Amino acid sequence: MEILIFLLVSYILLSISLMKVFEKAGEAGWKGLVPGLNFVVWARLIGRKPAYAALLLVPIVNIFIYAGMCVDLVRSFGKYRFWHSALAVIYAPVMFFWLGWSKEEKYLEPILPAERAYFQKIQKAREENKARLLAKLERNNPYRKGPIREWVEAIVFAVFAAAFIRLFLIEAYTIPTSSMEDSLLVGDFLFVSKAHYGIRTPQTVLMVPLLHNRIPGLDAESYIREPSLPYFRLPALESIDHNEPVVFNYPEGDSVYVFPERTWSIYDYRRGTISPRRAREIT
Repeated sequence: MEILIFLLVSYILLSISLMKVFEKAGEAGWKGLVPGLNFVVWARLIGRKPAYAALLLVPIVNIFIYAGMCVDLVRSFGKYRFWHSALAVIYAPVMFFWLGWSKEEKYLEPILPAERAYFQKIQKAREENKARLLAKLERNNPYRKGPIREWVEAIVFAVFAAAFIRLFLIEAYTIPTSSMEDSLLVGDFLFVSKAHYGIRTPQTVLMVPLLHNRIPGLDAESYIREPSLPYFRLPALESIDHNEPVVFNYPEGDSVYVFPERTWSIYDYRRGTISPRRAREIT
């Protein structure tokens, strides 16, 4: 509940900030207060197609799309320093509030087309062997990335790629029980394809990448349960044959621990994903 309240308050602050940002960019301020429309306008202000905002509906992917849109919006205001981008990603409502309400800050232009045009000038000067012009363009390049930003972007891309692969394609598992001891032993590691029998789409709209159910060190889940998406599975690449090993959700039944906030299975308990406080109560 605390997370939902935090997200709701943050969204309200973000909408109010976008209202002023849109006004500076020549858009109607009320568009910043309309859910969905505000992200469409936001995408257009940074030089993306309006349909780009639809990617915000895809779990895991939306985290990185949102972060990229935050960075591109502050850069559209001429803010190219690393701390500008970092603050926008960490908590965009604060950064956007400053951009929108400060009289000194002005919206310049959609950053992505401007950046592409500048690099086309550099490429043209390089192809025409205009050394002096090339040196001038590279020296005055406002879009040049520093080493810190390059490392951060590389790490973010690596996390995104790993999260996407883990969520939709392949995930590592350990054998939890002795039911397959003739071929697999308890504790064995294996990689499991998530695509062969149909990719199951996420049922949460927001989760922390690369974590399984709980956040280490915190007595909190790594995803929000509400609002939730309906169960859906994409078409399978092949059907399940007899005697093929499969990974499935632990069957619920007698081995279930029921608490007011949720129900935990024995599988959750064995994997250590159950709340530490509840685990102590069980033991």
